[in-house]
This record gives sequence, structure tokens and C-alpha cells, in this order.
Amino acid sequence: MGDIASKLDKAYEDKPLAELADAPVDALQGVSASDAQHLKDAFNITTIRELGTNKYFLWAQAIAKLAD
Repeated sequence: MGDIASKLDKAYEDKPLAELADAPVDALQGVSASDAQHLKDAFNITTIRELGTNKYFLWAQAIAKLAD
């Protein structure tokens, strides 16, 4: 996965993985509070864990990989 800290908001760079999984999605670099609200409204996603395990996102990722 490489340098995970570079994928996170500064406030979360030193957090352990177990804590990161349950952090809000806007802890990810480039995800704004507004983006996080859209994810919550559309998919009821509030944490990084929920985003990473959401069936629709996993299906889309699998389709994209198979298409390559």
C-alpha cells in the first residue's frame, strides 16, 4: 500500500491502522466534509472502514480490474 500517511489528512497521519479504519472518511486526503456528507446521504457511509467495505464500491473496483 506504500506510505499510508501521505493518503491521510495531517491530523490522522500518526494514528494506528485500527483507529484509522474507524476514522471519518474526510480523514482521507482530498475528501472534504461536503464529500463525506454526500457519502453519508447516498450510502450511509461515515467511516473509512465502511467506505472500504461497501459492496457497491467493491463491485465497481472488481469490474474495473477485470476490464483491464
